[in-house]
Amino acid sequence: MKAFRLEELEIERATNDGAYLQFLRERNMSVGLYALDAGAGDPQQPHGQDEVYFVVSGRASITVGMETTLVARGSVVYVPAGVPHKFHHITEDLRVLVVFSPPEG
Repeated sequence: MKAFRLEELEIERATNDGAYLQFLRERNMSVGLYALDAGAGDPQQPHGQDEVYFVVSGRASITVGMETTLVARGSVVYVPAGVPHKFHHITEDLRVLVVFSPPEG
C-alpha cells in the first residue's frame, strides 16, 4: 500500500517551487497535486493522456474544449487526451489532484 497526506504533499510541492508535484506513478496511471494561486494563469497545454481532476480546495472556472464550468471543493472533471483545457478566473487558491492514464510523461 502507498498512502499520502495532502498536507505533506503540499509542503513537498512548495519546497520544490513548482505548481505540480507527481507523487505516484504506476504502470497504468500517475497522480499529482496541481496548485494555482488566486489570480494566477494556467500555463498547461493539452496532454497525451486522459486525465481526471479532483478539486481539493479553491474556486475557479475550467474550460475544456469549448465548454466552461465552475469548479470548487469536491468537483470532478474529466479531460480526454489531446483536448485543450485551462483553469481560469481563479478566485481562491486552487489545489487539484490530477490522475493521468496512462502515466504522464
